[in-house]
Amino acid sequence: MPRPIPAPLVELIAQRFRVIGDPVRIRLLDHLRDTPSTVGELKDALGASQQNVSKHLGVLHQAGIVSRTKEGTAVRYAIQDESVFAICELVCGGLRQQLNELDALLGGQTEATS
Repeated sequence: MPRPIPAPLVELIAQRFRVIGDPVRIRLLDHLRDTPSTVGELKDALGASQQNVSKHLGVLHQAGIVSRTKEGTAVRYAIQDESVFAICELVCGGLRQQLNELDALLGGQTEATS
C-alpha cells in the first residue's frame, strides 16, 4: 500500500467500507456465506421486504461483492469477493479485544469498590 494513500485510492477504500457498512448487507453476506440464495430465500431468512433485499443485493452486486446467476425466472446470488469476510473477521477481532479490555476494566472497578 503506498504511503500516503493516493486520494483516488482513499475514495475507493471508503466506497468499499460504505458498501459493506450497512447492517442489512452484513446480514445478507452472512447468509450468502453459507449458501447461494434467491431474493425470496433471503427475504424469508432475514425477515425483510423483497424490495429492501433486492436494493441491497443490487448495491453488493454493483460493487462486485456478490454475483448473480439466472435460474429460470429466479436469480441466485452468491459471494463473489470472499475478501469481505477477512474484513469482517478483523473487525470482530478488534471488537472482541475492546470488549475484553472493557470487561477487565469493569471487573477491576467492581473488585476495587467491593
